[in-house]
Amino acid sequence: MQEAPTQTEVADKALERAAELFGVLSTPVRLRIIGELCSSEKNVSHLLGSIDVSQPNMSRHLSVLYQAGIVTKRRSGTNVIYALANESVVSICKVVCTQMASDVAHATES
Repeated sequence: MQEAPTQTEVADKALERAAELFGVLSTPVRLRIIGELCSSEKNVSHLLGSIDVSQPNMSRHLSVLYQAGIVTKRRSGTNVIYALANESVVSICKVVCTQMASDVAHATES
């Protein structure tokens, strides 16, 4: 029988996961992708229409988000459709981005 993890082990694992998540979210392009997918699922062409990056660059960022479990993908004919897989990531992004926008707005007023 396996022992239950200690509070310290649980806290350490949670911090490891948070660090991994923040690493994945550490680029503005990935945050923009998540922002675009908040409203609805989209294919690469739709994302490229809203986010000014090359198609290979977009595909690389989507692959990182997919491998991290942040987005899902499914085929629809010849298109690959992306959607958010994890609502907690959306909540985290909204909180952080809203706070950063507020900080920037206050900094420019000073």
